[in-house]
Amino acid sequence: MAWDEWERAKAAGDSGSAQTRLNQLPAEGGGGGGKGDLTVHDDELGKLGDLARSLREQLSTDGDHARVATFEASNDLFNSGLDMGAGLLEVHDAWSTKLATLKEACGHISNHLDYSRSTHAKQEKKIVLGMQGADGKTMSISRIYDQIK
Repeated sequence: MAWDEWERAKAAGDSGSAQTRLNQLPAEGGGGGGKGDLTVHDDELGKLGDLARSLREQLSTDGDHARVATFEASNDLFNSGLDMGAGLLEVHDAWSTKLATLKEACGHISNHLDYSRSTHAKQEKKIVLGMQGADGKTMSISRIYDQIK
């Protein structure tokens, strides 16, 4: 691409008429939809993981409190010769299956967030330790450049 073509592409992007996004972040306040970098804070992941764990525990108690009574009612109705007993048993089984799936999903979310936090912390530590010299001092850009020469 010639230099004047690059300038025309930038001008077209700045005019707003064309929706071309160049490989740069938009100026502050400009249209473009955000900062361009994903930022997640460790404490936020921790709070979300705790919420998922808490929801799982609450589902375990609150979502299961009528299971025994529903099962007994379905047996009583079925033994009394009412078809409604079989229908109630199907509802019981479907509820139990869906509840177990939801609890498992909450557990996966919680575990994944814990894993993400742990992995990120290990990677950060590895990067920091990897950028130290043999003497234990942090490698500055100039020291890294000196090592490359």
